[in-house]
Amino acid sequence: MKIAVCIKAVPDTETKINLAGDKSNIDFTGVRFLTSPYDEFAIEEALRLKEKNGGETMVFSMGGPECTDVLRDALARGIDNATHLSDPSFINLDPLSTAKVLAAAIKDGGFDVILLGQQGVGGDNSQVPAMLAELLDLPQVTVIMKLEITGNTFKAEREIEGAHETVEGNLPVVLSAQKGLNEPRYPGIKGVMAARRKEIAVKNAEALGLAGAIGTDKAPLKLKEMALPPDRPAGRLLEGDVDTQVKTLVDLLKKEAQVI
Repeated sequence: MKIAVCIKAVPDTETKINLAGDKSNIDFTGVRFLTSPYDEFAIEEALRLKEKNGGETMVFSMGGPECTDVLRDALARGIDNATHLSDPSFINLDPLSTAKVLAAAIKDGGFDVILLGQQGVGGDNSQVPAMLAELLDLPQVTVIMKLEITGNTFKAEREIEGAHETVEGNLPVVLSAQKGLNEPRYPGIKGVMAARRKEIAVKNAEALGLAGAIGTDKAPLKLKEMALPPDRPAGRLLEGDVDTQVKTLVDLLKKEAQVI
């Protein structure tokens, strides 16, 4: 079995985010990048499939230098090979363009299973898995919480409103992972040391046959500007005894917050 995993490098949630001067992206200075949490479930599922069925696992990540650490993290967890999709035209792409780059990297790989997280934390578009499946002309099941593969067939369970849905089909297939699919493992020292010695393949737009075809200037969706959320107003300390505080709070909820 041959398994591909697509992962995204996202800022650590504890990192203070500042915007770049042109407000088209965040300022990467001093930002620590991690594997998008949903992608960790995809990595773990790939490792479990290999342990059960044998085969080979490969991870792909598109972006700049921030991808190196997440690719090595995946290798340290047990993924066999890693490919960095790196090109100036790949920077700050919309979901469809991202899916086109991933499809170009994956299409001739002979993969039986292609796994992604349900969404990349940061943009939270949750569109790339479905777009990738369409571009590869493969069946897809999104936000899966359980997966069984027997021979050339799969059975995936996904949560829908008020129920669970089971989808069955034949490989190859594109799957996106939801929280609850598994419990991701974390790399040990042996895995980290081994990952440092592994070579990470790098492919640019020309190598993927996309030279001149991909870029923000050609994207159907264009980002006009990023903005940070407004600062929260300062809290207010209510004076007086409990009865006075309750009356003041109710008045504020009615007149200022207008929620009652």
